Amino acid sequence: MIKKESKIMKNVLLKEEELPRLPQEGDLVEGRIIKLSKTAIILELGPLGTGIIYGGEWKDNKSIVKNLKIGDAISALVLSPENNDGYVELSIREAALEKTWSNLKEKKQNNEIICVKIIEANRGGLVIDYLGTIGFLPVSQLSSENYPKVEGGDKNMILKELNNFIGKELKARIISLDRKDEKLIVSEKATQEKKLKENLENYKKGDIIEGTVSALTNFGAFIKIDENLEGLVHISELDWQIIDHPSQVLKENEKVKAQIIDIQNGQVSLSIKALKKDPWEKIEKEYQSGQIVSGKVIKFTPSGAFIQIKNGIHGLIHAAEFIKQEQRIENELKLEESYNFEILSINPQMHKMSLSLIK
Repeated sequence: MIKKESKIMKNVLLKEEELPRLPQEGDLVEGRIIKLSKTAIILELGPLGTGIIYGGEWKDNKSIVKNLKIGDAISALVLSPENNDGYVELSIREAALEKTWSNLKEKKQNNEIICVKIIEANRGGLVIDYLGTIGFLPVSQLSSENYPKVEGGDKNMILKELNNFIGKELKARIISLDRKDEKLIVSEKATQEKKLKENLENYKKGDIIEGTVSALTNFGAFIKIDENLEGLVHISELDWQIIDHPSQVLKENEKVKAQIIDIQNGQVSLSIKALKKDPWEKIEKEYQSGQIVSGKVIKFTPSGAFIQIKNGIHGLIHAAEFIKQEQRIENELKLEESYNFEILSINPQMHKMSLSLIK
């Protein structure tokens, strides 16, 4: 008797194991179209039952459904295992999105290069389309060839340059992917990593290179080192004297020498002033605290005014000195005018000098 009951229970368990698992929300299923109308698509899902895709999806997914016919097998995503009409409610659009994001995830994991289409531009970069998924290519992630090297760094001019990419296709790599927030960030620059790495093997920090000025911007100068490599001289590394724009000391297509001061993440940082004699060396022999000097106002900043004592040597008079006397620094000092100052302190290592106006 016990053996008979055991055998029955075993058969029941086997039959339960043979039963198909009911579809769950978020499952990707495949079915065959058995009915097609403007209001719905009915799918035969085999042991999973009958699925339905409502006509509301047609409007937003015409490219997907326009060529469908009875008998076609299609994939769809389960929205509800059983709706009020007894159907498994499905979505073609969500299924297409799921496939696309799975594709994107695989591409990112394999570090593959994808081809994206530029559909829009803004001041931050380019809006891209990949298989119907919208993403973004930041301007900082453009290759050196496509980076908008705009004179003065004018944002409107940069946007004008970026607008030229609309409608074009670029090769890129995925650098950030978030399905939950539907965020896709790509980089054109990353596609050149291997070539860039090979080029960088020929250079190291401290090397002196000779290159050509390829572009001037408000933040520095781009230097073409060789056919495949470009470096940036930040405006602070152009000269020992304070300048407002690189065009004050350089011009495009000019041949220059510079020193590599850093190589990070494929970026080559250069310095031209490193090859010039530091005017702050042994400055203590010429200037001391308490000394009265003559200097010219060359620049106003929120913190005060920069005063040129001589070429390459400048000091700062703090705006706070005038605020205490309920005065504005711009009312007391004029650009390009010379005044007498007292040296309050000197720090040769930091290239800093603090000044006070002699009235």
